[in-house]
Amino acid sequence: MSRQERILEVKESAAKSGFQWEALNHPVNAYRVPDLIPDLERVIRECKPDTVLLPQPSYNQDHRAVYDAAITALRPHDQNWYVRNVLVFEQPDSLLWPHGGETEPNYFQAISLKEKLRSYSLYKSQVRGHRSPELVSAISQLRGAQAGLPFAEGFTVKRMVVGG
Repeated sequence: MSRQERILEVKESAAKSGFQWEALNHPVNAYRVPDLIPDLERVIRECKPDTVLLPQPSYNQDHRAVYDAAITALRPHDQNWYVRNVLVFEQPDSLLWPHGGETEPNYFQAISLKEKLRSYSLYKSQVRGHRSPELVSAISQLRGAQAGLPFAEGFTVKRMVVGG
């Protein structure tokens, strides 16, 4: 799938879900943490987000590089925009083939499974056997059971500021 097709997937999802995003110009499967940090810092400074979601570091080299660069870009620093909430989202492949260092989710958000699967279907390039809709459903049900809900999304909190 081409870069343009992947960007179109994100555009469609952002339009439906209302999140901000920017595609940086770095070659997939060749991300270098030192190259990502200044671009991530710039986007954070310009967008001034309240919440940032990071991919769980996994066997996926790009997810690890993005996570590592983002942790640096989000550090408390007098020249950086202070993002109040930093959450790490889990991925089905991290449950199936743990990379090491994964933590159990400690923050849960109730979801509509129907909406989750509809949003997931927008990422046609990502819907494959090891990330099947059935597996996504099962994980949503598991996280819901942990939270006392029918379905939930599980996150690991890196930072959460309430009030103030």
